[in-house]
Amino acid sequence: MLFDRLGSRWALGWLLAAVGVPLLLVAALLVGRALTGTPAPAPAAGAPVPDATVPASPSASPAPEESVPPAAPASDDLPVVTYDPAPRGFPADPGTGDIRPLTEGVTPMRNVAAYDRPGGRPLAFLAPTISGVKLTAPIVERRVGWTAVLLPSANRRIAWLPAGGWRTVALRDQIVVERKAHRLTWYRDGRAVQSWEVSLGMPGQSTPLGRTFILGRTPPPESVYGGVDIFALGAIPDDPDAVPTGLRGAHIGLHSWYTDAPLGKDVTNGCIRLTRSGQRKLLAEVPPGTSVVVVDQLPTPPPTA
Repeated sequence: MLFDRLGSRWALGWLLAAVGVPLLLVAALLVGRALTGTPAPAPAAGAPVPDATVPASPSASPAPEESVPPAAPASDDLPVVTYDPAPRGFPADPGTGDIRPLTEGVTPMRNVAAYDRPGGRPLAFLAPTISGVKLTAPIVERRVGWTAVLLPSANRRIAWLPAGGWRTVALRDQIVVERKAHRLTWYRDGRAVQSWEVSLGMPGQSTPLGRTFILGRTPPPESVYGGVDIFALGAIPDDPDAVPTGLRGAHIGLHSWYTDAPLGKDVTNGCIRLTRSGQRKLLAEVPPGTSVVVVDQLPTPPPTA
């Protein structure tokens, strides 16, 4: 079940060099032979013929530096990403089903403008905290002068950040959820540590597919959560209108329940339920910023299953 709001060009140059330099040398040799009246020698039998498609060694000539798209000034009146659904216009996550671990995150030190692409439009600010909880957003891509992170309070969206105003933190953990197997697996440093059976979203309120992350933790608002703190994820319901009125505006959560009877079934409002002992373990070991990937099924079961 969902819960209440948290806390209240350099490749072309090498090809031209690879093609152009041998041709110039051959041309010079032919010109020299034409002037002296001596024919150019034929290649020795078995001698390798230069392949113009093979790039020259990088040490032969320095590559031009890749330019950095400048960041357009961000207006002070841009919205700030909060617990409410993030502003529209941000690009789709190109690796939404990628299960490779995300090993670094961004922690804003001040309000940082978030753009729709490197050198593109600023659409919002990422603040140091969301609802009083320190924000750490996993890094999904890097380009010269720009870094892309998973966008909080949105599903399968990323934001591009220019350099400055944030620092990076290491991320060791990852959580992978399989919808068909109703299984959650905790990984550390790329190795599966433990798996649990889980309950997931019911038809019409399915647990959203794709990459998200642990936004923060909050005490359980009701006894049905088994008295164990809840992890709020960066994801929100795919269809907010399908969620019961009392849960509108809430995020997808990772939490326990007062009974383990519904485990392995699709009975939640989109959240991920696991055992109380499993939830306590994750709360003790897994920090905010940790990536969470929801897939239909892994190619092979994890070794802990």
